[in-house]
Amino acid sequence: MITLLPAVDVRYGKAVRLRQGESGSETDYGSPLEAAQTWVDEGAEWIHLVDLDAAFGTGNNRDQLGQIVATLGSKVKIELSGGIRDDDSLNAALEAGAARVNIGTAALENPEWTAQAIAQWGDRVAVGLDVRGHTLAARGWTKEGGDLFETIDMLNKAGCSRYVVTDVSRDGMMSGPNCDLLREVAERTDAKVTASGGISSLEDIRNIAAIGGNVDAAILGKSLYAKAFTLPQALEVARA
Repeated sequence: MITLLPAVDVRYGKAVRLRQGESGSETDYGSPLEAAQTWVDEGAEWIHLVDLDAAFGTGNNRDQLGQIVATLGSKVKIELSGGIRDDDSLNAALEAGAARVNIGTAALENPEWTAQAIAQWGDRVAVGLDVRGHTLAARGWTKEGGDLFETIDMLNKAGCSRYVVTDVSRDGMMSGPNCDLLREVAERTDAKVTASGGISSLEDIRNIAAIGGNVDAAILGKSLYAKAFTLPQALEVARA
């Protein structure tokens, strides 16, 4: 069984999906709260909520995200991502009621602070590893951020309990997940691994589940919005 996290990515106050994480490639899907509510109504136990403006450095959607957490946080666990780079943004996310936060760029640019956050908050902090090949992407995927495995080794020593691994080249492309990459990461750590990017079919979910071990979760984005399958169908496969 793997846990599925439907994604709600927010840009300029709207729920959107990007192609390969590129700013300007957005498809607008309307109200973020309505999108999140839909996934809750269809059985989601987790929501992956992303502030794309905070990630790109073009502002933030803190009010909208806070409204979603306040409205739905008692019904579903929420993982917040995007622009978590210092104590203020981390504490704001956790105090808003997020069950878990993802640290992305800061893990590459400020490893000492990241280690302190991991030490303080334990499994409420995950680290997002956004990858092209074996090279990490930072600042909303606009800059290179170093070698994947060197970074994993560093974060393992800091006690990181979960990595969210995204193959940037597949994100939003409906081209299938990079299961080889997921296996490589899982072999380098005892931390849990969440798969992200490329899921396009129920078979893709089965393939991720078949990796087993510490790969125990997957984020669903474009596949749900494009109606490649329904969330109830995906949950049935994941639970099997």
